[in-house]
Amino acid sequence: MSLLALTLGSLYLVALACVFRVLLTYRTAQGALAWIVGLIGFPYLAVPLFILFGRNRFSGYVKARRLGDASLNFLLNQFERQTLAISNPGHAHFSDELQVLCKLARQPFTHGNHCRLLKDGEATFDALFEAMEDARDYILLEFYIIRSDKVGQRIKHILTRKLAEGVRVYFLYDDIGSVWLSRHYLRELRDAGAQVSSFGEGNSRRRRFQINFRNHRKLLVCDGHTGFVGGINLGDEYLGTAAGQEPWRDTHCQITGPAVLGLQLTFIEDWNWAASQLPVLNWQAQAAPQHDQEVLILPTGPADTYETCTLFFLNCINNARFRVWITSPYFVPDFQVINAMQLAALRGVDVKIFIPEKPDHQIFRLAAYSYLVQASKAGIGIYRYQPGFMHQKVLLVDDRYAAVGTANLDNRSMRLNFEVTALVAAPEFVAEVSQMLEEDLRHCHKMTAEEYRERGLPFRLACRAVRLAAPIL
Repeated sequence: MSLLALTLGSLYLVALACVFRVLLTYRTAQGALAWIVGLIGFPYLAVPLFILFGRNRFSGYVKARRLGDASLNFLLNQFERQTLAISNPGHAHFSDELQVLCKLARQPFTHGNHCRLLKDGEATFDALFEAMEDARDYILLEFYIIRSDKVGQRIKHILTRKLAEGVRVYFLYDDIGSVWLSRHYLRELRDAGAQVSSFGEGNSRRRRFQINFRNHRKLLVCDGHTGFVGGINLGDEYLGTAAGQEPWRDTHCQITGPAVLGLQLTFIEDWNWAASQLPVLNWQAQAAPQHDQEVLILPTGPADTYETCTLFFLNCINNARFRVWITSPYFVPDFQVINAMQLAALRGVDVKIFIPEKPDHQIFRLAAYSYLVQASKAGIGIYRYQPGFMHQKVLLVDDRYAAVGTANLDNRSMRLNFEVTALVAAPEFVAEVSQMLEEDLRHCHKMTAEEYRERGLPFRLACRAVRLAAPIL
């Protein structure tokens, strides 16, 4: 037997093994079909891609969650007992819609909170720096992207100084998002006394060939009293002030009150997986003085029993009464989400999607165009933000609640990434988010189906081809 025949035979055996795995573990028929056709028809290309991108269950995290369940469940029960919870059937504000979200989050909806909307990088970093400077016991920091630039150096200097004061620091980063983070930077933090860990899977050899299952969360918790969540990572580009750089449009949220413990639970579960450790933290819920906002922290990810992120969006869209506005830099929804949007628009709901005029990846620009005709027919408005790159992940439902978090309208956020969202059901916060998005809308251009139809055939074919790949983007 020739070497070529042996190689091809081995390749097809590996491809068949991959097909077998797809059939056992797929979540969507579209994604499974795309992989199977590729693996059988083009194994030399599809097999390496499947090794990199093909897994759709983060089994290691599931096992770690089960091993740590007793301790984690104790913390969750303690949180529920000590928190000003409204997650009880029969409460005046507790509808079936909220009950579903609480079950998805596995956390209580709480009141006694105060949420501060932080628009863009400068306001966010000023608030982050101030909260870390005020920390007296510990700092929990978890971000998808952390850079060694000016912002990153400022973070490191604050953390190093706080460590010298006796404040504990737990520093969690994602291997892929922070791939360019300097090893020297991490070593300096460790030498100063910080507990530093990457989120990557325990088997480092296997992790080296796996890109899925990114920890896309961006959160900070100080002393269990102050927390932050939103779209902004730790890097200079989020300031949008560098020479030649497009302005950056993003949103973060600062929380004080019992809901901070929900962010802390999210961090502690990730830390338990990454470092096999459950630090001793403050779990005494404290209401924010003179404030009574209702907040739910919703962590989502591939280790969940359900497709939590998808169900969250579907629940919000299906229950919208007169408007649902969503901002996301990546608009690649699956058929469930786009169908829910169409139904909402057909029953008279104002459905608006905000995306950037210039996305950071051209493939997402093509993907957005591929949905344009389908969306326009139902009355869904897709708006491109003109002044710069819009990276915020914000959702507004009627005048009832708003959400600020890390999840995008794409397959990765829905099924592959670990995300976290703060959902706020407080009239003053919702009004502030509404005002912010109305201001953004004034800087947007509404896309029309004619724009797509008037483009050349090669462009339209490229859009449709990208649409086929949506389940695995």
